[in-house]
Amino acid sequence: MLRTDAGHGLLARYRRMQNSSDLEQSINHFEHALDICPMDHPCRPAALFNLATAQVVNFQANETYLDLDIPISGFQDALDLRPSGHPDRPITQLHLAIALLCRFAKRGIKADVDEAEELLSEVLDICHANSHIHRAALLAIETSALHPSASIGRDDLHALDEVISLHYDALGYYSIMHACRGQLLANLGTMLATRFKRRGNDEDLDQALTLQSEALALRPVGHTLRSSSLNNLANQLSTRFDHRGNAEDLDEAIALHREALALRPVGNAEDLDEAIALHREALVLRPVGHTLRSSSLNNLAVLLPTRFDHRGNAEDLEESIALHREALALRPVGHTDRPMSLNNLANGLSTRFDHRGDAEDLNESRENLRCALTLLTQHDPRRLMVHRSLATVYLSLHRSGLHVTGSPCEDTDSLNVAMHHFQAAANFAPGGLLYRLRVSLDWVRHADEHRHGTELEAYGTSMQLMDAYMSATASISSRHSALKDFPRTLAVDAASCALRSGDVRRAVELLEQGRTIIWTQMTRLRTPLDSLQTHSDHAAALVKRFRDLSSLLDKPPAIHADGTPSVDVEAAATRYRRLVENWNGVVEEIRTIEGFACFLLPPIFADLQEAARDGPIIMLIASRSSCHAIIIKHIQPPTSIQLPTDFEKLTKLVHTFREAIGKDASPKGNQTALIKALRKLWDDVVRPVAENLGGFARRGSRIWWCPTLLFNFLPLHAAGEYRANGESLSQQYISSYTPSLTALIRARRSHDRSPSVPFAAIGQNFPAGASFTLECVEPELDLVRSLLPPPPTVSFTKITSVDATKSRALRALQDNTWLHFSCHGTQNFNDPFKSAFLMRDQPLSLLDITQMDLSFHQFAFLSACETAVGDFATPDEVIHLAAGLQFAGVKSVIGTLWKVTDSTVQRLVEAFYKKLCGDGKMNSKRAAQALHQAVHSLARDKDMPLDQRIVFMHIGA
Repeated sequence: MLRTDAGHGLLARYRRMQNSSDLEQSINHFEHALDICPMDHPCRPAALFNLATAQVVNFQANETYLDLDIPISGFQDALDLRPSGHPDRPITQLHLAIALLCRFAKRGIKADVDEAEELLSEVLDICHANSHIHRAALLAIETSALHPSASIGRDDLHALDEVISLHYDALGYYSIMHACRGQLLANLGTMLATRFKRRGNDEDLDQALTLQSEALALRPVGHTLRSSSLNNLANQLSTRFDHRGNAEDLDEAIALHREALALRPVGNAEDLDEAIALHREALVLRPVGHTLRSSSLNNLAVLLPTRFDHRGNAEDLEESIALHREALALRPVGHTDRPMSLNNLANGLSTRFDHRGDAEDLNESRENLRCALTLLTQHDPRRLMVHRSLATVYLSLHRSGLHVTGSPCEDTDSLNVAMHHFQAAANFAPGGLLYRLRVSLDWVRHADEHRHGTELEAYGTSMQLMDAYMSATASISSRHSALKDFPRTLAVDAASCALRSGDVRRAVELLEQGRTIIWTQMTRLRTPLDSLQTHSDHAAALVKRFRDLSSLLDKPPAIHADGTPSVDVEAAATRYRRLVENWNGVVEEIRTIEGFACFLLPPIFADLQEAARDGPIIMLIASRSSCHAIIIKHIQPPTSIQLPTDFEKLTKLVHTFREAIGKDASPKGNQTALIKALRKLWDDVVRPVAENLGGFARRGSRIWWCPTLLFNFLPLHAAGEYRANGESLSQQYISSYTPSLTALIRARRSHDRSPSVPFAAIGQNFPAGASFTLECVEPELDLVRSLLPPPPTVSFTKITSVDATKSRALRALQDNTWLHFSCHGTQNFNDPFKSAFLMRDQPLSLLDITQMDLSFHQFAFLSACETAVGDFATPDEVIHLAAGLQFAGVKSVIGTLWKVTDSTVQRLVEAFYKKLCGDGKMNSKRAAQALHQAVHSLARDKDMPLDQRIVFMHIGA
């Protein structure tokens, strides 16, 4: 199948924007596609047709009749390759006839009009009335796909280069939310791997892996193509193992193949066949006249399209539609299930339109859904499904709109109606939070694809629903698991949308609302609502009612069996309606309590700006559309800077850092890769920010980084040129990090200035399951003690060896507001809440820490490996040990980005505590400056590797 998304995308954009450059590029893309289709190629007719269509549009724009000779020739060549009986012959005849009529209008040659009339007569004989217009539009859309590499000759590398180029163009056209993006990524990854095998360019292989990883991320658990993406990524990891010999690649490839295999169990197709067979038997047992026959008809009709999706047998779809019609006939007006029968039949007809292009199917589908909507009461939860179906139908109408001449155009009215139905479904409270959230994400995807005026509203709605849905999700682990099912780029895409509209404040609000959701829910539900519970019995009951009602609303309503008395159906509808009203009432009542006015409402920029009280905050945004830095100042308006990089470059930079850190970076080793990466980070991200800060931030003052998505995995504080007299960020500012603006505001609320500081040093040199002793733990804790002020300024507790158990560490955490950990740290990327400090008996996990109230705690130094590294599945949740301590209440935390050596720890700890409390005073606000100065002092030590000099980072106030 010829795949030409880029050309069609540019052509569609030209029709919207009338930019001649888009039209010229579209023709170029179609010409390239034709070039790679030889005379006997099965896709050549389509290539000729596509190019001719664009050339006709060019004639309409320039009105030069000579331009029509070429597309007419192209249509005629395409028609010759589509003989009588060919399914695409009518659409080719139609377009050829239109082109001939256009030329006749310019030249007046009767032969043109005679030929056109003959062609149109044959089209009218073959096609049903009015269906040819919609079929033309459908074909224009369905041929919008790029040429797969499998059909390119093995020796034709030039053609492969051209197709790869077309794929990159298409990726630029399809946003992260577009349904086609995953397949485009997979196809492009496969072609790059093919080119690597032919040319041996390492960049092709690395980029192929990056693209396949992204494709996999777009196909979460439950996606029908997940096993395919797992297999693609595994194959290319195996290729890289063969090429480079990295055992980790082979291990990961094996794990991915196992997961893919598990998703393709023996008998899957047979299970579906068996289910259909059983439903057929059930239907036989419910003959005509049986009260439950319509239910069996519906059940069988719903299953058949599933098999159609898997096997493509049109007979299944036809039978499904026929069964839905029979079921509908048994559910007359007044039947409780008639609306859903109308909805199901409409969905089947809409699916058939997608495959056939018959306008009657789409029109009937629309009328059925309109009827269904009128039959449902205003509070019936099923209205959401009908609104969603109507949105899908109107999108199809939009995509199939044609000029009177027969060429595709944008149907703005249908698009607006589609967005209206998405909006109605997403805001329909009785529909349930999860279903509303899912439909809001559909709204986001389509509004983003079409750059519709409701795009920003769609993002805002999805953020609000995500927040409400997570509020009703009970456990931390279930919240994290749930987040994996939703787009991880939602917050940054929303912010990018706001920036496109010039609303920087709104971009900040959306970032804050859509990131660190788990932490935000924990802190919001724990502290404020718990304080309500202690306020009065009524307040405690209010908290319980909110959680209970949220859980009930999230459950979809039961489907009533045929024959259910109408009085029972009405009673159930009344109960549900009251449930919705009660939930809204509880939320409003909570908002009347002091401190809760914004409960379940998006954050307001005026409040968030308070986070910049002690220095500017830089929020970094990496989305598919653009990369920006937003600088938030305490009083002045925020500013936005477009960074000279993009998502693909950042992805590559992250992988470069990971590889560089994994290499031997000792002074005698090779630090070239790390230095190059830090220079790239400086040039593309940090330098533009530093130059902007120079206008108002004093040199040597503090700044805070609030990175999103890919930026979470880059050592921003260490960016620089790393050459003689070269620039670096650390020469200009003291860097700290914050997972969110709210977290930083909370960290600044109170700082203990009591004369006596309870300080616990917790160390474990031989944890459970260890095979060797950490010799540095005891000396490190003794060193810390020697550097701290003596009693009564500091009340020091040391817990090590057999005493450093999980329970003892938990007690020390509770009783001491200053903490120093020296032990093994583990980051669990599959379940990050199982990340832990390893104690003598069992791990002290992040989950254990999150269950504690550390709101009066001032400081924690985490002398362990990888304590500030999040997981790639949910990077904007910032789930790691350092962030966990901060969200639990610790004001200031020092953690590590990767593995740290014993030698580094000893030297850094000594330099840090000397700077922090050398004057005999304990103030956690000085931690960032003390770390900054300590790192600078170590930089003069030429024996310390670069990666160890930049491994520590500061989080918080």
